[in-house]
Amino acid sequence: MDHKKMLRTQIAQSLQELTIEQFQQSSRKIMDRLLGEPSIIEGNTIAITISNKREVDTIELIKQLWKLNKTVVVPKCHPKDRTMDFYKIENFDQLETVYMDLKEPKTDCTVLVSPDEIDCMVVPGIVFDKKGYRIGYGGGYYDRYLVRFNGKLISLAFSIQVVESVPVEPHDQPVDLILTETDRIECTLNRKELRS
Repeated sequence: MDHKKMLRTQIAQSLQELTIEQFQQSSRKIMDRLLGEPSIIEGNTIAITISNKREVDTIELIKQLWKLNKTVVVPKCHPKDRTMDFYKIENFDQLETVYMDLKEPKTDCTVLVSPDEIDCMVVPGIVFDKKGYRIGYGGGYYDRYLVRFNGKLISLAFSIQVVESVPVEPHDQPVDLILTETDRIECTLNRKELRS
């Protein structure tokens, strides 16, 4: 098994071992941290995925963003060419369940939003390192999209998802910031330190 697969499996296992209470408490702490971030406070359009299974809960987070009058956009994946687009949602009825139990926007009742309209993107993943590199779910959708995106990149993770280093490939796009229940990791600074 390659190193990426092994890390993905190990961390997925650790996430399963979190109690419901740990999961909920940590999700809330992470949500509060994100809502306090300048790029969220000052940003208008926030891109975020609908959490699935043992990911940091984003349902409550999206409700809070709506309360703050933020525009929330969520991804629609195109498995044929592994690309994705973001659509504005105003309520959860505008979502449908597609392959792999993922919830995505119904394109017939939501508005397509271009990359340059998005101020801040919350990027999912299973494993992260402090330089902002991540192991996702293996589709490469985000790495492809991020080539066209210039806004702030934030990942939300439980502290058990952050490891010393993850294998990096040339096309991998790192995030700027990782928020966990215990930490605020400035990935851009960590990458600069390595270069100097």
